[in-house]
Amino acid sequence: MNPQSSIRTTQDGSHTLKHESLGETYHSTFGAIQESRHIFIDACLEHKRLSGPKLEVFEMGFGTGLNALLSLLWTEEHHIHINYIGLEAYPLDTEVLLQLNYPLLLNTDKKQFLELHKKRSTPQQHTRYFQSKLVIAQLEQISLADDSYDVILFDAFSPEVQPELWTADVFARLYSSLKPGGCLSTYSCKGQVKRAMKSAGFQLEKLPGPPGKREFLRASK
Repeated sequence: MNPQSSIRTTQDGSHTLKHESLGETYHSTFGAIQESRHIFIDACLEHKRLSGPKLEVFEMGFGTGLNALLSLLWTEEHHIHINYIGLEAYPLDTEVLLQLNYPLLLNTDKKQFLELHKKRSTPQQHTRYFQSKLVIAQLEQISLADDSYDVILFDAFSPEVQPELWTADVFARLYSSLKPGGCLSTYSCKGQVKRAMKSAGFQLEKLPGPPGKREFLRASK
C-alpha cells in the first residue's frame, strides 16, 4: 500500500506531506527542515559526534527521506562516517518524491535524494562518508541485533494514529538494539510515551523543542 499524500509547504518554506487516510503530516507544519535538524540531527548526531569516526544509525519511519538526506549532508560537513538503516512500511512513489523541494533548499542533487529511497538488500555507498539501506517492512517483520546502533531516530506517526509503534515492547526492542551510551530521539513527549520508554530502561531528557513545539525527548542507554 502506498499512502495517498498531498504536498504542503511549511513555515520555513520546506515541504511536508499530509497522509490523507491518517490525517497527519510527515513533518511539522512550522518547518519540516528545521524540525528534523533540531530533533534528529542536532539532538542525536551532534550529541554523538565526538564518540568516534563512525556512527551506526537506525531510523524508524523513513517517510520522505528528509532525515536521511540531512544526515548525509551532516557527514560531509563533519567527515564522520554513517551506516544508515531506514525502516519504512509504505514507501512513497517516485512521482511524489520528485515534487519535494528538499534537494533545492539544501543545495544538493535530486538524484542523490532519490537514491536514498531505493530498496536494497545491502547498503549502498552514496558518498565517501555515507552509506544506507532502506528496508521495506513492518518493525515486527525484522530482527534487530543487540548493541548495534549508536543512534535511533524514532519518527513514526503519532501515538494517536499508530499506537502499536509506541508501546513498551517496541521500545524494549529498540533499547536492546542500542549500544551502551547510545541515544534515541523523538518528537513526542506524551506521558504514555515517556512511561513506555522508561519501562524499557531508557533514561529520558526533555529538551526545548523547535518552533511550534515546546519540548521533545532524547533517551539514552
